[in-house]
Amino acid sequence: MEVRARAPGKIILSGEHAVVHGSMAVAASISLYTSVSLAFHSHSDNDDTLKLQLKDMALEFSWPVGRIKEAVAGFNTAISSSSPTSCPAECLKSIGALVEEQNIPEAKIGLASGVSAFLWLYSCVQGFKPATVVVTSELPLGSGLGSSASFCVALSAALLALSDSVVVDMAHQGWSSFGEKELDLLNKWAFQGEKIIHGKPSGIDNTVSTYGNTIKFKSGSLTLMKSNLPLRMLITNTKEGRNTKALVASVSERTIRHHDALNFIFNAVDSISKELSAIIESPVCGELSISEKEENIAELMEMNQGLLQSMGVSHASIETVQRTTLKYKLASKLTGAGGGGCVLTLLPTSLSGTIVDMVISELESCGFQCLIADIGGSGVEISFDASS
Repeated sequence: MEVRARAPGKIILSGEHAVVHGSMAVAASISLYTSVSLAFHSHSDNDDTLKLQLKDMALEFSWPVGRIKEAVAGFNTAISSSSPTSCPAECLKSIGALVEEQNIPEAKIGLASGVSAFLWLYSCVQGFKPATVVVTSELPLGSGLGSSASFCVALSAALLALSDSVVVDMAHQGWSSFGEKELDLLNKWAFQGEKIIHGKPSGIDNTVSTYGNTIKFKSGSLTLMKSNLPLRMLITNTKEGRNTKALVASVSERTIRHHDALNFIFNAVDSISKELSAIIESPVCGELSISEKEENIAELMEMNQGLLQSMGVSHASIETVQRTTLKYKLASKLTGAGGGGCVLTLLPTSLSGTIVDMVISELESCGFQCLIADIGGSGVEISFDASS
């Protein structure tokens, strides 16, 4: 029996940075996925290893399950798959030593924390069974699209689907979803993986990836929203690296210097997020209504981008994308931390494919990567292959 799981990435539609200062932000899932497959080794294989294959990077890691057991022995003995648990610091050191033995190439050393998260989640949920886990992803790494959360959610889904902690229909053909209680458990496990990778994550990324659709969040409170509005975005990866912590700190420093002005900006962002969430949640009645909603969302995106520029988190590459898309009367804004990363461009339903191709051609000629995604779709899903 092989199980496959896929979990979407995410974008921030509005409110990044301002959310740190009390404003509302809105995030949504995107139709770009990380996929994980899990298959246990049969006794006849005589293979006692746990293998992790990262297909997109042509990397494979393997450990004898006995070595993993030694590394985590005493740390997860009281853990069950139904009780999501943080990885203790001492255990993380032991797991880190196992990861170091794999000699990850220097250029890809950033993957080490993700591999550590994999070992902790696997050993907690499935114990020390020999298996092969294969990972593929449509999400560029480190670009603000929630690639690590997508990985943790898809991995948790695959592990839990073959555990005793959830009830799933293995005979179902095609992709299927978990129930609400199972999703809650899965999301908590994914959050434990995210903590290993990021230290102190907000939980927003894994929540969007788990449940899909759209969420609004403010002052630590997350609210799931239901949208029937078919939004489509061009996502442009500028390939400019950025330091999220440094960008967050720079906004805080600017706030100290210009307290009143920045507070006006944060309040304006809060208003934009509230209006955007109201548009998304309101009923859709006919094509005219969709067109009007798209026009309003485009205006809100443009205003949000202007406010982000005032916070000092834009970048020359982001503004290149803006200038290019503006020639075609399309609205764009950065998503995530800024300083590079990805830019969102709303693609109205009435926009011709020819125009989209022209925009993409111009952006790719600048060295950018372009992806098209539907916004606010389904969350994590699983499927089974009994023939494997």
